[in-house]
Amino acid sequence: MANGSEIIRLVSDRQDRDQFRRKNWVGTFEEYLDIVQAHPEVTRTAYQRLYDMILSYGVEKMRVGRESVTHYNFFDDPDGGGKDAVFGLGGTLVQLVNALKSAAKGYGIERRVLLLHGPVGSSKSTIARLLKKGLERYSTTDEGALYTLGWADEKEPDNPDLVHWCPMNEEPLHLIPQRFRADVEARLNEGRAGDDDHRVRIEGELDPFCRFIYQQRLKKYDGDWTRVTQDVRVKRVILSEKDRVGIGTFQPKDEKNQDATELTGDINYRKIAEFGSDSDPRAFNFDGEFNVANRGLIEFVEVLKLDVAFLYDLLGASQEHRIKPKKFAQTDIDEVILGHTNEPEYRRLQNNEFMEALRDRTVKIDVPYVTTLADEIKIYDKDYNNNTVRGKHIAPHTVEMAAMWAVLTRLEEPKHAGLSRLQKMKLYNGKTLPGFTEENINELREHSTTEGMVGISPRYVQDKLSNALVAHPDARSVNPFMVLNELEAGLKHHSLINDEEQKQEYRDLLGVVKEEYENIVKNEVQRAIAADEEALMRLCGNYIDNVKAYTQREKVKNAFTGSYEEPDERLMRSVEEKIDIPDSRKDDFRREIMNYIGALMIDGKRFDYKSNERLHKALELKLFEDQKDSIKLTSLVSNVVDADTQQKIDVVKARLIKNYGYDEESATDVLHYVASIFARGDAKRDS
Repeated sequence: MANGSEIIRLVSDRQDRDQFRRKNWVGTFEEYLDIVQAHPEVTRTAYQRLYDMILSYGVEKMRVGRESVTHYNFFDDPDGGGKDAVFGLGGTLVQLVNALKSAAKGYGIERRVLLLHGPVGSSKSTIARLLKKGLERYSTTDEGALYTLGWADEKEPDNPDLVHWCPMNEEPLHLIPQRFRADVEARLNEGRAGDDDHRVRIEGELDPFCRFIYQQRLKKYDGDWTRVTQDVRVKRVILSEKDRVGIGTFQPKDEKNQDATELTGDINYRKIAEFGSDSDPRAFNFDGEFNVANRGLIEFVEVLKLDVAFLYDLLGASQEHRIKPKKFAQTDIDEVILGHTNEPEYRRLQNNEFMEALRDRTVKIDVPYVTTLADEIKIYDKDYNNNTVRGKHIAPHTVEMAAMWAVLTRLEEPKHAGLSRLQKMKLYNGKTLPGFTEENINELREHSTTEGMVGISPRYVQDKLSNALVAHPDARSVNPFMVLNELEAGLKHHSLINDEEQKQEYRDLLGVVKEEYENIVKNEVQRAIAADEEALMRLCGNYIDNVKAYTQREKVKNAFTGSYEEPDERLMRSVEEKIDIPDSRKDDFRREIMNYIGALMIDGKRFDYKSNERLHKALELKLFEDQKDSIKLTSLVSNVVDADTQQKIDVVKARLIKNYGYDEESATDVLHYVASIFARGDAKRDS
């Protein structure tokens, strides 16, 4: 075991003191102007900085069907190991980033509240949390650096501990008087013609605290601005929600306890005696959420629950980029205003004529539930997998079935004749169905008005997955039925579903999922039984020999008698029928197989049945049919199994464990379950 000094040395060897010095840099105003000249991006607005932060993680162009889709790597949460990754909301995230891009370029969106709107548990808070964490990390990098100003103490100007730092961390260039700004901008932007993204623009005025000290020093030095700047200190700012620097979060409380000073700051009554007036900015705490969020981002949790008094502050902050602290003039701010709300609150906004001004200053971005099964599975796989869950094995398809049910509850019943909700879900998930093109699938999405805005929340599913893990203490494995039973039992007391008809609809969808699970595990057990590599190769060789002779109108040599016989039509059809090749299409299918083999030979490649998915499936099903009677799987139901059958079953069980991710308990359970299905089928045939 390591001792204390070794652990200290472990940390010491990895610390980066140069990086610490860069993050804690303090210099003069003149030195800051040199930094601006070399790196004009330090003067970016909050929107520009947030947009650049997202782009810094990289952008990928992906093909989804025929469309090119933009994917922003930032929302995969690479810094957090994917803990807050957002799945299945590509369109929403593109809309959000486009809004930020527009705001960064000053096209008008910067004067709006970005409102994330969607049902509970649809990742609105996750997106906001990602943006806040991303800004914090970005501000620690050289690319994301930003600076603020402070004032040297009059009595001890050289004492770095007595600098009076700006309470709102504002841009140091606000010191430049308005009448000189155009000339200063021109000088700082020399040599950057055409590079509009990196041009310095000085916008905004000093906050009340800095303005007060600035005017004091200007009087002291008889109007000598140059001398005033010598009292100015500039430091690097690291944004931090915990330290309340550049990141603010406001959550509405009970209406009786809401106070507008929580947004814009309040008088510090203890300092009034020291400075003699409650309108002296030195006797004011600029610690409201708008104040502390300056230069960064403010998040409004459930923004539409705000009291009307707060909405006036919000309107001014968004439209004018100004706030009104008590006793002081309008004060400039530079921050991204991000709110989120759910559907009932948004409907209330639409129906309230007093909220018209807020509606007009809002850019609504819908954040729906995921409607693609593969993405919904990813949401749960982050927390419920065999690496994160200790002491319990999660059987295959457990998370998948829970995700499937959640997605089905969010989809509208298809208006297309002959298309079920389950088939619609499979189309959305990338599966092809006869008669449906990419255009048809896009039409299905476009004609669905509420899809993704209603249904079961991922949080509900996560809660029931957790319940299933602890509700069966003696079970070593958690299977889909345990979770599906938890999902169904929870509907009875679901706090957000009061409609009994809707509850029954969700129960019916659980039945659809159970039926789909039955088909999936039947197929897996069939494939495990038919996974005899040598037997599959023999069957494939036999089938190909017969197809070759059939297509070339030749005979086949019998391996036992040595005589030449007609191709075995019964064998060929027994394989082809497994993948629904009708008799009228058998010639086309056989020629297709021979052409495929011929093309491989021309390329110098050898035919492998595994490379042809349809043929592989047909061979497995044929072999399963030939072998299932010899294995006597249905004997598992009677609990009377002879030694020879048990040995064969153990081989199948080993394949389920090795190839499909089962453990001993879940493999045994699934074999018993599939055996009962076959037993029911045999009983039906006998009757």
